Amino acid sequence: MHPHSHQTPHVSVVVIGYNDAAHLAHAVRSALAQGPAVGEVVAVDDCSTDGSPAVLDRLAASDPRVRVIRRESNSGGCGSPRNDGIDAATSPYVMFLDSDDVLPPGAVDALLAAAREERVEVVGGLCVRRELPSGREVGWQEQLYAAAAVLDRPEQLPRLVHDTLCVNKLYRTDFLREHAVRFPEGRFPYEDIVFTARVLAASPRLALIPERVYVWHVRRSAERLSISLDRADVANWRARTEANRQAYEILLNAGQKKLARTARAKFLDHELRMYARELGLRDAEYRRAWWDRTRAHLADYDAADWSADPTAPGRLLARVIMASPEPRDLPRLKELAARPARLCPPYARAADGTPVWSEELPQLTLEPYLTRPAHQLPLAVDAALRPRTRNTVLRLRLHEMYGRVASAGPRSLAVQWRHRESGHPAGSATAPLARSADGTWAAETPVDLAALGAGTWDLRLRVIFADGSGTDVTAHARAGAGLLRRSVVPSLRFGVLLAQPYATHSGALAVRLATGPSGVTSVLRGRLRRLLG
Repeated sequence: MHPHSHQTPHVSVVVIGYNDAAHLAHAVRSALAQGPAVGEVVAVDDCSTDGSPAVLDRLAASDPRVRVIRRESNSGGCGSPRNDGIDAATSPYVMFLDSDDVLPPGAVDALLAAAREERVEVVGGLCVRRELPSGREVGWQEQLYAAAAVLDRPEQLPRLVHDTLCVNKLYRTDFLREHAVRFPEGRFPYEDIVFTARVLAASPRLALIPERVYVWHVRRSAERLSISLDRADVANWRARTEANRQAYEILLNAGQKKLARTARAKFLDHELRMYARELGLRDAEYRRAWWDRTRAHLADYDAADWSADPTAPGRLLARVIMASPEPRDLPRLKELAARPARLCPPYARAADGTPVWSEELPQLTLEPYLTRPAHQLPLAVDAALRPRTRNTVLRLRLHEMYGRVASAGPRSLAVQWRHRESGHPAGSATAPLARSADGTWAAETPVDLAALGAGTWDLRLRVIFADGSGTDVTAHARAGAGLLRRSVVPSLRFGVLLAQPYATHSGALAVRLATGPSGVTSVLRGRLRRLLG
């Protein structure tokens, strides 16, 4: 708790919602529970047709701080109701809360204390993404909020453009009004990206605090996915590119050239890689439309956008797309888009020996890789896991890349399995690397599946070189010859264990484990239902 906020009501919390009666009350109560610093909760209902109006009526009757605004027609997005909230706010400061999220205890006091003590227009704090129903939490842009900081101008920290959320920040209300900072109206997906650009373009004095100030609930199993998760329609990609285009123009027109460049680089490293990893899930029509839209968006990039760090995975991915009018090399691009990136074979050369992307695209040079240290290269490791009754073995193969790996002297692979939901590490081991006749390096290590236990486990590796340096990698899942086949393995600990090695969306190796007769039966019954359905 921050006593500096005193007890004076200083903050309007704008809660927006549409047909979300199941979660709405929880969100509003989390705002009211912030204490006396919250002068009002402006609840904007976007013309809901479920029980939301009744929920808000009950909340307003129970606490006079709740003010309800009902829109006469549904806006189709989040921008218009948030703008209504800005217009209605009567407190010196305003912040935003979505109906399916919550404010953690002390969030408002922490933000308000920084705003008043540092005399800033904007304060940002740590947002935590909470996966439901698992409860796993992952910090959003954690490095920005690792320590307290005060910035006179946004360009002092260009990485601010990476945090495009509006909900983990407190804004001085008259700052938003004086600079006409508003959200795009109507159905405009990714309105946060444009709003954040408008905030930064107005060059506010900012403070960053390490406290948790927002809990973003991610419900992947929900019947109606949030806009940011619903990426199966290419319209979502069109909306994403348009929001990023507008953000760049806003920053550039405001004279914020450094922020504008950083925003474009962020698009390549974040958005482009995220969607490219999922191309294998889409049909041919989607892929062609996505490819065309991406090429049109990237056509606006200029020489300065391409010259900075030409070997960065996002930039190389973009250069391949621009070099080919048709979708191509999708499996290899998926690997390159992974985190960490993997540049898989073939490693082609032009006629003069220069490293290039492929023989079909010799104009796309990879020459900068020749001068980068080996621990900065997107190294490729293949992995195969074949569960057996005895001695399940993980087999690994590290590929050479234009002679750079051999010159660094790879010594070993540090192996670790990480539980998908909890993030818990297990099964750590070190596997020595040995040079193979084909020019690669091979390693293997036993895996105790029973020691891992039930759940989904992701493989994490680190290549260690002769000088002690290393680089984190994920492994490409080898297919074929039954390597990704489901296996039932006897277990002294569980009686029986069902193991399913598989390739993730980015091509990395993971394994699902079900333990005990009931767990195995449940998985097999579900499989049978899907086959019969």
